[in-house]
Order: sequence, then C-alpha cells, then structure tokens
Amino acid sequence: MKLRHLAVVTASLVPTLAAAADSNAFNPDIALVLSGIYSDIQHDPDGYTIPGFTLPGDSGPGSRGFGLGESELAIYANIDPDWYGMFTYSMHMDNTAEVENAFVQTTSLGHGLTVKAGRFYSGLGYLNEQHSHTWDFVDVPLAYQVFLGSQLKDDGIQLRWLAPTDLYAEFGGEWLNGSSFPAGGSGNHGRGTYTAFVHIGDDVGFSNSWRAGLSFLHTRSIDRTTCIDAGCSTGTPDSFTGTSRTLIADFVWKWAPNGNVYDRNFKLQAEYLHQGDSGDFTPAGGSAASLDRKADGWYVQGVYQFIHGWRAGLRYDRLRADNPGVPASTRRATRRHARASCWTTPTASSAASACSTTTTTPDRWPTTSGMCSTS
Repeated sequence: MKLRHLAVVTASLVPTLAAAADSNAFNPDIALVLSGIYSDIQHDPDGYTIPGFTLPGDSGPGSRGFGLGESELAIYANIDPDWYGMFTYSMHMDNTAEVENAFVQTTSLGHGLTVKAGRFYSGLGYLNEQHSHTWDFVDVPLAYQVFLGSQLKDDGIQLRWLAPTDLYAEFGGEWLNGSSFPAGGSGNHGRGTYTAFVHIGDDVGFSNSWRAGLSFLHTRSIDRTTCIDAGCSTGTPDSFTGTSRTLIADFVWKWAPNGNVYDRNFKLQAEYLHQGDSGDFTPAGGSAASLDRKADGWYVQGVYQFIHGWRAGLRYDRLRADNPGVPASTRRATRRHARASCWTTPTASSAASACSTTTTTPDRWPTTSGMCSTS
C-alpha cells in the first residue's frame, strides 16, 4: 500500500542580505514559511494504526487531498549583548494554531556555555530539533512517531557546553515540564521530564564530515492518553501513569566536493531509539493493569543532491515491540520504506521547494504525499 504526499513551501519572507548587513535595518527579524500539502491516502486516515503501539492523539498521516501544511511565522532578534530571543507561531492542517517556540538564549556566558529557557524543541537525537519545513521527507520516521510523538517539544530550561577541543564535542541537558509525549500530566509538579545528550563530530579531509550522538530521555506521566488508532475510534483513549526511559543513538555523514554544497552533496543519516515503559496502563473501556514494556526502532536514510536545486532520497525504518499480554500477531516487527524527490530554488530573501514522498508499509497504510514550502 502506498501513501503519497506532495508538499510545496510557497512563500517565505526574510530580510534581504543588504538588510541583514545592518543589524538595525530590520529589528526584529521576521521569517514567514507558508506550506501546502496534497495527500493521496489509500485507507481512511482516521483508522491509521501501527501494530503493537498506541499513538498520541495528533498522530497519523493527515487528511486526504489538499491542505495547509505546517506554516509558521517567526520573530527573532538579539535583545541586548547578552540575550537572544525567538518566537514562532505555527498553523496546522486542522486549522489549529500553537506557539511552537518562545525562548530566550544567552549569547555571552563564555567558556562554551549556553543557556536556553522557554518553549523549544529538545536537543536530543539528530532530527528532533529540526523544523518540519527543513526535513528531507514529508513525515518523520516511525520511531519518532511512536516514541516521541513525532517531535519532543516542551517548556523548560536547557544547558549546553561546547568543549574547547579540536574534535567537536557538545554536552547538554534539559529539565522540562513533562506535558509533552512521551510524558503527560506535568508530573513531579511540572518538572516531569529531563534529558541528557552528547554530540561529537569532525571533518574528514575537505569533502567529508560526520557527527555522532547519544541521548537519554526520562519522563514521568500522569494519565497520559493515547489511542490504538489515529482517529481514536473507540471514543475513549487509553491511559498510562508511570515512567518512560528512552535511549537514542544517532549518526550523520555528509559529503560535498571540496566542501561546496551548492551543486552536489550527499547526506547519510541514521538513528536508533529504545524505550521502556513501566507503570499502570488502562486500555479504553478496561481496567488498570501493570505494564512493563520494551520497544525499539530505527531508520536509515540517504539523500543525494545531484544537481543544483534537485535532490532525491530513500529511507527505511523499522519498529519492534514486546508487549506482555498482547497477541503475538501484533508484536511482529513493523517496517516501512519511503522515497523522496525534491526541487529547491533559494534566493537572497526566500526559497521555494517541492517534495514528493511515497511511503510503503507492508499491509499497512500506503500513502503518497507532496509538500511545497518556502523558507
């Protein structure tokens, strides 16, 4: 089965290079990303399921036909010599809107230290911190969908330290509210989530570079709600109270001839996620029972820009769940492969791109989508 997405980013308004040269010419800076999407989905998207896993309420392949992709308005500026601030407001396909980012960040602590406070995407893993209009594929890998609710974003504080070494080495940690999946209910009096991560990397000659990382996520949930399918067909969500621990390993290799990414470049990207849940699980319409579940998943993808403005890629992802008490037929590994082709045309003040992604999951929800965006 196939799911097709065609996405187009149609307009992005950012300061021109001339304005950017003068820090007072355009303060604060404003960026607008407009995104549209077309989806051809073989089955009812409200019945979307991933065998062996429950899903957050906003999961799923989206709606059929034409729609508004995730469009956003960003305002950002240096507040003073010591602080930088950013505010991003996003609109989704279902006509809901939310504050996506709202944070301040230090700029002059020195000693390689940076502190960020507010609402932001967590720095764990590789893909999590990237906004959707910068993805190489229209959607995130399956492991991100089931373990992080697509992306982990929460309110809290983050500390990063860049080590003074020839090898790129960054260490970081976060203390978060705990209202976002895989947490829920703002456990521990609004301090229910914490993370720790390390990233290292280096150049290899003039044409290659790499980065590897390890991340750990600990969450405390109070009545976290999920559903067996994207549309929550039972009408009553499942509920979970307990702890979740997630380990993420990521690796990225980039190639560009003599470091020039303009005409040709290649990126190989892979992540492995392992999650364990321990607590009380109440299925829809049922009674609470003890849960001790372990699951893992991974993906690998490669994207090649073969000529300026055109790139193509492939992605393969896989999930495995070991749920006690769940029929063996639903514990089998879920796998999926996707292919994408993208066209991009950047200018000094805007960029437009069109990406087509075809996703095939054996026996489950083939979809094709396209997305166009400008940023």
